[in-house]
Amino acid sequence: MRRIVLSTESGADLPKDLAEKHDVQVVPMHIVMDGNDYLDGSLSVTDIYNYYSRTKKIPSTTSTNAHEYQEFFSRIKMDFPDCMIVHIGYTSKASSSFQNAVIAAQEFEDVYLIDALNVTGGLAAIVMYAVSLLEKEPEIEPKQLIEKIEAKVPKSKLAFIPGSLEFLRAGGRVSNAAYLGGTLLKIKPCIELIDGKLVSTKKYRGNMNRVAEKLFKDYLADYSIDRDQIYFIYSIGFEESIKQQIDSLAKEAEFKHIKWIQAGGMISTHSGPGGFGIAGLEL
Repeated sequence: MRRIVLSTESGADLPKDLAEKHDVQVVPMHIVMDGNDYLDGSLSVTDIYNYYSRTKKIPSTTSTNAHEYQEFFSRIKMDFPDCMIVHIGYTSKASSSFQNAVIAAQEFEDVYLIDALNVTGGLAAIVMYAVSLLEKEPEIEPKQLIEKIEAKVPKSKLAFIPGSLEFLRAGGRVSNAAYLGGTLLKIKPCIELIDGKLVSTKKYRGNMNRVAEKLFKDYLADYSIDRDQIYFIYSIGFEESIKQQIDSLAKEAEFKHIKWIQAGGMISTHSGPGGFGIAGLEL
């Protein structure tokens, strides 16, 4: 039986310990800051926030290009000879990265691509679902594996609260009027992935400890999430006391496994410090 290797992008925010433990290969996306192009992961999130503090500008982000994907898939082939690659990609509705992977995959006979239609923890949840499938059924046929993963894609639910409307304003995602109104009223928008697109669905008012709890309760009310696993995503600046509060709520909701994921550079560039998100898979 030929080995199946899973891969994804850095925009999945898949924790390094999980990627290394399960041999998931991760290709970096890009952050462009102050005229320099950095591979996502080579630049600390703190550097991004410090840059904004100095300039009041946020870096831009770009996708992995087709040439980089060719090199990435070739390297996997060298490291794992005769393997098959199943690449679970960042939503094609918000980045050209997946399309670039499609172009690169044409050079290979056994690279299979799945558009996860999700980002950060929502993408990581699908990747880890694929990991669990391979662990439970190591002899599974690639076609069957792909069918099961694709069937789970619409069941991955991600909702998050950006930590800073200031970052959204700097990135052109909210107007000055909306920023001022939101700041004065302490309104925080909830962003969800719907059909692969980032959509503002709800608005919450209050401090983050209150908002995070309300988001979690609404999330469980809106979706029938599998209680085996829940992922919480946070950006630097999210308070430890709120983490403990959310942990307690998740345990009360009888989640067996709780994993906290720190947002990397790609996601933090858009969400700002102190953000919070939830990802899980529906039954």
